[in-house]
Amino acid sequence: MVRRPRMSPLHDERLAAWLGVALGASLGAVFLTGLVSHFMQNAPAWAAWPSRPVNLYRVTQGVHVIGGLAIIPLLLAKLWTVYPRLFRWPPFLGAGDAVERAVVGLLVPAALFQVVTGLFNIAYWYPFPFFFTVAHYWTAWILAGAVLVHALNQRRKVAHAMMTKPDDAVPRRRFLLAVGATSGVVVLTTVGETLRPLARLALLAPRLPRTGPQELPVNRSAYAAGTTALANDDGWRLRVTGRVARPLVLSRADLRALPQRTERLPIACVEGWSASATWTGVRVRDLLDLAGAAPDARVRVESLERTGVYRRSWLDAPHARDPLTLLALGVNGAPLDADHGAPLRLVAPNRPGVMQTKWVGELVVT
Repeated sequence: MVRRPRMSPLHDERLAAWLGVALGASLGAVFLTGLVSHFMQNAPAWAAWPSRPVNLYRVTQGVHVIGGLAIIPLLLAKLWTVYPRLFRWPPFLGAGDAVERAVVGLLVPAALFQVVTGLFNIAYWYPFPFFFTVAHYWTAWILAGAVLVHALNQRRKVAHAMMTKPDDAVPRRRFLLAVGATSGVVVLTTVGETLRPLARLALLAPRLPRTGPQELPVNRSAYAAGTTALANDDGWRLRVTGRVARPLVLSRADLRALPQRTERLPIACVEGWSASATWTGVRVRDLLDLAGAAPDARVRVESLERTGVYRRSWLDAPHARDPLTLLALGVNGAPLDADHGAPLRLVAPNRPGVMQTKWVGELVVT
């Protein structure tokens, strides 16, 4: 009789079960926070996202990106633990096993796709021909479905493996501790991109909270948007049009003559970084009242940027009427820098940074 070599304790079912539970829980948290980001940017017509709590999106997107990074060591460890079974022969032992293998055949590449493209996104590098957010969103659903089916199929095996007393627990325990510590280091060296007290530790973060003009990071510069000249353009005007009783055309002097508000609000980017700043400007709701807009009006904010996916955004009534929602003329005690949207930019609570429209030229009330 041929005796098979004993499998390493780092490839056994107990270790795979513990890693699978941790990975599944982590993927669930990242999936749910990713849905929040998607629907905040693509809200259906029947839904209006709330403007409060002010920092809700900052927290959920921070968890999404930083949690996604922390998943990488877990995912690699899980693949290392189960890879002998991924390449076994024969590939399946019956109809049920064939279905399970097909599910795993979706799960593994979907997980790797999400991790790799997510890393590219936070590094602002897009070597692929597809639009990142669309591909990331739909692949997330494929991954979530595969994880759910896999978990249901394996639940009894996982429960049994986790309850089984191991013969040699030391290598497994050390391996799990190493994986957990690695994920912890990843969190520690990236969370500073949104928690300023830990900014000095954020060695792996693509953006730091105070790095940029006026101590605020910039993703898209005025040069890239073709709006550099607007910062000093005396002919610039803000127009408030659409379904209003009194259309408005306002110069910078007109806006400064209106009641000014100063608020402390964050810019929270989809790439995971966020930074608070002190903004000064005119409340959107004051402009809507001045123009005679309806209390439940929806507002389209138009940028003077000529191209770009995010050159316009929408303010539903909860944001348009929130007293914290400003059209800012200044930040941190100084006039807006061109890279921050001069002469005028939108700043609102609980809102993705890509929807905080810069270089605003028109509000269209619908």
